[in-house]
Amino acid sequence: MFQFFVENGQVRSGHAFITGQDVNHIRKVLRLKEGDRIRIVQKEDPDLYICRIAGTGEEEIDCIVEEKLQNDAELPCRICLFQGLPKSDKMEWILQKCVELGVSTVIPVKTEHTVVKLDAKKAEGKTQRWQAIAEAAAKQSKRSIVPTVQHVMTFREALAALSALDVRLMAYEHADGMERTREILSSVRPGESVGILIGPEGGFSEEEVQAAKQEGIEAITLGGRILRTETAGLTFLSWLVYLLEK
Repeated sequence: MFQFFVENGQVRSGHAFITGQDVNHIRKVLRLKEGDRIRIVQKEDPDLYICRIAGTGEEEIDCIVEEKLQNDAELPCRICLFQGLPKSDKMEWILQKCVELGVSTVIPVKTEHTVVKLDAKKAEGKTQRWQAIAEAAAKQSKRSIVPTVQHVMTFREALAALSALDVRLMAYEHADGMERTREILSSVRPGESVGILIGPEGGFSEEEVQAAKQEGIEAITLGGRILRTETAGLTFLSWLVYLLEK
């Protein structure tokens, strides 16, 4: 059953109304018709609505709400991925897979070893595209929220944003062994917010590692092998899913 996100207020009086780009997608790509059942989630509403399509207009899809359910698709913790900007289109793949695994927020980070050069205009365009990819992945994986992709931050801005979270971590190949990583992740409790810094190709500079430590961010290892930047965040999220999933 396909799922769609709508804005708050678009589920009312026993009906749900789909507008925007999803209208064309429903009518001309998915070729759904009156009587077909779909899932609808309001972006700031934890409930899930099982609906039946009642009308397919040019500008709006009208659906009748048949059932309202509690949506339990989310992890009990808010996970924020601070991802060092990778080369080529790796960021798109990272976003898609991390959304599937349950990330809440993704923050692209420009570090000392970042190769990608983005001016303000290009960065804004990239952020909009990344947000669209996050929404598509949230639909596919039946999430109850659309994770947020924030604007590209400098490393110092990322450290400041991390300071507001409960658990603050950095993946670092020279960190202590897995025992400490297991101890930290096993101590994460429902309701806490967790942030993880992942470096780009080439990792973090020694100056960046020291700056993070001075801000109370703990460096952890992700194992005895050197992981690619597009693998590291997924590894971390997979471990958290294992530990936190109900």
